[in-house]
Amino acid sequence: METSDDLPPTEEHLLADFDVHLQQASAGQRFLNMFIDAIGFYIFVIILATAAPGFARNLFGYGDSPMGTVFGRMMGNFLYGVYMGALETILKGKSFGKLVTRTRAVEQDGSPLTPRTAILRGLSRAVPFEPFSAFGSPSYPWHDRWTHSFVIDEKQSIIP
Repeated sequence: METSDDLPPTEEHLLADFDVHLQQASAGQRFLNMFIDAIGFYIFVIILATAAPGFARNLFGYGDSPMGTVFGRMMGNFLYGVYMGALETILKGKSFGKLVTRTRAVEQDGSPLTPRTAILRGLSRAVPFEPFSAFGSPSYPWHDRWTHSFVIDEKQSIIP
């Protein structure tokens, strides 16, 4: 017959009493993220245009025609969305701007971004006028709303 001393100890979850507190990043941090990420994207485009000039010329427009300019801007927006989605997937919710400002994109419950959410966040940025949706305090742009995610300040947040 087994006694209580013979039974293995019951397991207790170490994070059971762990409080989660998510502090949304400030509008200033979000603006700095956008600025740094735009510089990173332009550097990426310059590298792409240097490595494959014919590809870049065809990707961003057809010469000096007005339609070429519109098409080029649309492709630039789309490429920026893919670039940001890939960065947030590879860097687990971070981008170059978020690395500098110590912020991170997370799901609404504080869990890390899934690759699907990161890609959708990136592609949502290709929507015209999307950057204007970030105005206000707290900043909650469309790419956050539509993907049920947001950017937190890592220094002021407690996440699992």
